[in-house]
Amino acid sequence: MRYQSVCVEALAYRVPEERLSSEEIERRLEPVYRRLRLAEGRLELMTGVVERRLWPRGTMPSEVSAATAADALRQANFPPEKIGALIHGSVSRDYIEPASASLVHARLGLPSRCLVFDISNACLGLMDGVVTVANMIELGQIEAGLVVGTESSRCLIENTIAELNRAEPLSRELLKQATASLTIGSASAAILLVRRELSRQGHRLLGGLVWSDTRSVKLCHGTPDDAGGDRMRPFMWTDSDNLLCAGIAAAQDAFPQFLMELGWRVDEIDLTLCHQVGKAHRKALLEALGLRPERDFTTFEYFGNTGAVALPLTAAIAMERGLVRPGARVALMGIGSGLNIVMLGLQAAG
Repeated sequence: MRYQSVCVEALAYRVPEERLSSEEIERRLEPVYRRLRLAEGRLELMTGVVERRLWPRGTMPSEVSAATAADALRQANFPPEKIGALIHGSVSRDYIEPASASLVHARLGLPSRCLVFDISNACLGLMDGVVTVANMIELGQIEAGLVVGTESSRCLIENTIAELNRAEPLSRELLKQATASLTIGSASAAILLVRRELSRQGHRLLGGLVWSDTRSVKLCHGTPDDAGGDRMRPFMWTDSDNLLCAGIAAAQDAFPQFLMELGWRVDEIDLTLCHQVGKAHRKALLEALGLRPERDFTTFEYFGNTGAVALPLTAAIAMERGLVRPGARVALMGIGSGLNIVMLGLQAAG
């Protein structure tokens, strides 16, 4: 897919103040570590995640999403009445219904002629939202759209710790399957996309590729949720080794097609921003695709895996730090359990 008329006008993010270190999680798992005779420090050593953030208890995703979306509009000085679509794409949500996007729409006071809905696709919800809004702009259906989401990890982490501490029987394999849940972090991100003629920034979304390998659908399963906010009792089992291998293999299939679609060579990519899982995934992905580590920017070390927010959060921080230089070619590469892939190319203003 190629776009001629779509620009990324603003990237905004919010992160909580409360920090939870991997060291503290291991202290809470002391009974597990003692029973399995494990050395402290393995969680950070294996994943590269030093800490992650937690929202205050009682925080609802739509509450933060609305504030982050408002940040994006304010950052671009863009009139809310021109927003033609609002998509909420995080795994975390307030309720099964109504859509969290409806709650955000109400808080922002967006126009009635605004398409409002949620997208749920594991860690790709916001990226899928970007594709959806970009398609609508390219077709001339809307002039601008907002994609936003807020991930909240407190309940998943606390429930995982509690389940492991009371598990009978307990094994290293059980801990391994739960480790991914202990790397999850909380954050919020919003992307404002506009028609090229309305853009002041001039960062063009060139297009990209979507790819699926649903043979790997059973490698990561979260339990259903039946309530929102702090009433949720989520749990997730992940076959991390096989999920990593399947994800890398799918990325190897997809990446050459992505380059061909945009007419890029791998050495022409100035910056890569990938889904933020951990150091093992990053190393394997960059090596498999022939990408240079010094041109890759990461945030997982201090925010953990923030789900569907991870990639736009990382892109927003990269923009904020001046890592996206004039004219830069930026590859946004999202991989989510399922397995699904979205790869998008961004051309920074010259």
